[in-house]
Amino acid sequence: MKILVCISHVPDTTSKINFVENNTRLDTNGVQFIIGPYDDYALARAVELKETSGATITVLNVGQADTEPTIRKALAIGADDAIRVNAEPTDSFFVASQIAAQAKEGGYDLILMGRESIDYNSGAVHGIVGEMLGIPSISPVMTLDIEGTTAKLAREIEGGKEYLEVNLPFVAGCQEPIAEWKIPNMRGIMSARTKPLKVVEPVSTDSGVKLETYELPPAKGAVKMISADNVQELVSLLKNEAKVI
Repeated sequence: MKILVCISHVPDTTSKINFVENNTRLDTNGVQFIIGPYDDYALARAVELKETSGATITVLNVGQADTEPTIRKALAIGADDAIRVNAEPTDSFFVASQIAAQAKEGGYDLILMGRESIDYNSGAVHGIVGEMLGIPSISPVMTLDIEGTTAKLAREIEGGKEYLEVNLPFVAGCQEPIAEWKIPNMRGIMSARTKPLKVVEPVSTDSGVKLETYELPPAKGAVKMISADNVQELVSLLKNEAKVI
């Protein structure tokens, strides 16, 4: 079984975010980048499938040369080889187009990725990839087991879980608790240095999306502390100021 795991290169959740060039670009100075946390779950489940069924894992990232340390970490965790599409991931449609092009060429049995990246949080890439390839796309997947050419999985829905069966190939947008994150050991780190990383140029696509500007969310207001005994004042503030009741 050939598994393609798509990973994003995103700022760590503890990073302080600022913008430059008239609020049109992220200021990367001092920002620590990581594998997207949901992509980490996808990669961890792929490694487990590799250990139990002898699958091969290719990781794919759409990004420029600065993403290669992130890709090497994925190789250290257990991927066999990697592809980097040499382009800035400008929007979901563009990224999905690059993934679909590589997936068609590679003939993968299973495509795993996070349910969303933690920078733009669109949660759209897996669905677009599935549509472009003409195969099912399911998200957010919480459990995944493979039996022959059939996958059994559970995904989160409003108020509970939905249990499904689907034939390979398909696309899964993953989240916890599908697997536990894996930390690369020294052997994995050393072997990752020599694993193949192929750089390819992007396919031409017209997403129709144009970035205008970024802006930070408004600053949080001051906190008002109300005595636990002063229910009347609390109700008044919730009604007249917060306007939530």
